[in-house]
Amino acid sequence: MKIAAINIEGNGTFAQDAPAIADAVKASGAEIVLLPGNSRVKRSAAAAAAKAGAEIDTNVVDLDLTGEKVTAKRWVYRQRIFTAFSRAASLEHPWVIVTDPSLFGELCAKAAAEAQPFTAAASAATRTVISGEENAVTGGESTIRPDAKLLFVAGAGWTKKQADGALHFDEAAATITGFLAKSGASLGSSKSLVDMPEAAAAFTFMSHMNQVGQTGATPRHPKGLSTCCHGEEPHVVGWRFVNERRAVNLDANCGWAQGKADVVYVADAFAVMKKVNELLG
Repeated sequence: MKIAAINIEGNGTFAQDAPAIADAVKASGAEIVLLPGNSRVKRSAAAAAAKAGAEIDTNVVDLDLTGEKVTAKRWVYRQRIFTAFSRAASLEHPWVIVTDPSLFGELCAKAAAEAQPFTAAASAATRTVISGEENAVTGGESTIRPDAKLLFVAGAGWTKKQADGALHFDEAAATITGFLAKSGASLGSSKSLVDMPEAAAAFTFMSHMNQVGQTGATPRHPKGLSTCCHGEEPHVVGWRFVNERRAVNLDANCGWAQGKADVVYVADAFAVMKKVNELLG
């Protein structure tokens, strides 16, 4: 079994190093290839191993050689457990071992690894082609309007069965977009709504970019109106820069009513927003 060592130092980019390391691994003709675990190598080694059709393990601190078997050792679980493992390696699917950088020389000597040259790529090929430029949409078609005075947030309640026991996706979409067009408000959403696949066909004007909350955006609008949203803390945390908060919800004990909104209207958002759209003309 041949063990090769490729010493890579200095600086390099991912686009240059990933193919260069992959070429070096394949050109070494070795079943096992040792690499130093410096920041440059760790940035590109995983992609290089994938390109070379190799298996890869990192943070290795020791090697045991018994005949044709090589066993790697490393710490896991915050250095509380010391593990030993091995992989089946071949010329077609070599095993790339990234060592602790301070132990690279010692482990190369222990494994009697043959030094292999490494040549960094002079330039990196890219598949990205700029075909043109287009200004971002502003005004009527955009639902994210950072300069709007009002943030209108839609929750998952818009997709629930209504008083007649039926779903009204199209009516909900028309009501929301109608209000946005007439008021010029910016559209926000709860995570549960943008994650709902059954609503995607009707709510084409909304994406994860509209999500407000702990895993979404934190808008800065003077006023905010929440509809069909329970006002749970992971969502409300995204409202911390909205000064005046109002909510429409059928549940009088929703999160908004627990001191998170200035005014809570206990009413049907469908009926309220329909009336608002009528008043706006």
